[in-house]
Amino acid sequence: MPITPSVKLGRDVRIFHADLVNLYGCSIGDESKIGAFVEIQKNSSVGARCKISSHTFICEGVHIEDEVFIGHGVMFTNDIYPRAANPDGSVQTETDWKVVETRIGRRASIGSNATILAGLEIAEGALVGAGAVVTKSVPAYAIVAGVPARIIGDTRENREQAGQT
Repeated sequence: MPITPSVKLGRDVRIFHADLVNLYGCSIGDESKIGAFVEIQKNSSVGARCKISSHTFICEGVHIEDEVFIGHGVMFTNDIYPRAANPDGSVQTETDWKVVETRIGRRASIGSNATILAGLEIAEGALVGAGAVVTKSVPAYAIVAGVPARIIGDTRENREQAGQT
C-alpha cells in the first residue's frame, strides 16, 4: 500500500509502518501519528498533533482539526445514499454522486470501532464512545455513546470532577 507523492506531510509526521498504509491526495499536519493499516483518501485532511490509530478509514471529504484522537478501526462515510450502480444498471463513477463532508473539531476523541456517518460535525472537545454509531452532529464537549449515539455527559464536567481544568 502506497504513500503517493500527492500526500502533503507536515513536519515530524510519524507513520510507523509506511508500507502498511494507503495515503493519497490528503494532507497531514505537523507531528501527527498514523498507525498501520490506515487509509486516508484524497481531499481529506488531518490536523497537527493528531493520533490516527490502526485500521482506521478516513474517506474523501473528512476534515480533522488539530489534536484529535481517532481510535482503532474507526470508520467514516461520505455518501448518504450509497449505491454501486445507477438506475439503468451501469456502474457508478465519481460523477454519479456527491461527496458529503464531515468535520471533526479540535481536541475531539473518537473511540475504537466507532462509525461516523456523512455530513456531520463532531465539535471541539467532544468524546465519542467506542463502538458508537454517530448519526447526528455532536455538540462541543459532549460525550456520546451507543447505537445510535446519544449524549450521556459532558467532558468539561468530568474534568472538573477529576480536579483537572
